[in-house]
Amino acid sequence: MAIDSDAGPCVSVDIAAGIPPAAALFHSLADENRLRIVQRLARGEARVVDLTTELGLAQSTVSKHLACLRDCHLVDYRAEGRQSFYSLTRPELMDLLTSAEQLLAATGHAVTLRPTPGAGRPGDGVRLTAGDVAT
Repeated sequence: MAIDSDAGPCVSVDIAAGIPPAAALFHSLADENRLRIVQRLARGEARVVDLTTELGLAQSTVSKHLACLRDCHLVDYRAEGRQSFYSLTRPELMDLLTSAEQLLAATGHAVTLRPTPGAGRPGDGVRLTAGDVAT
């Protein structure tokens, strides 16, 4: 989101109210692949190799997006031998995704962002694009 420098004092008030951290949070979730990774990790921890296989993404892409999500403190990992297992760190993220689903449904753009219990193998899910209707 670009900030208009001619917007006057409202921008300063928004900044004082903490908008930059909020913008950073939403920016971290603005990428479709990062959202797909979050959706997959909501089902349980996974290694990079699991994410690349299940989501059909390159290892470098997954690693880059995991680094972004780690920088926002939404994802962390635990080492086991030479492997790293990634997981979500904040259960509140599921509440945010629930609210986003409800807001999008109310505006005519229903999507599924949270895992559905018993919804096939891990990684299966709705591709998250604007205007998709969840089935």
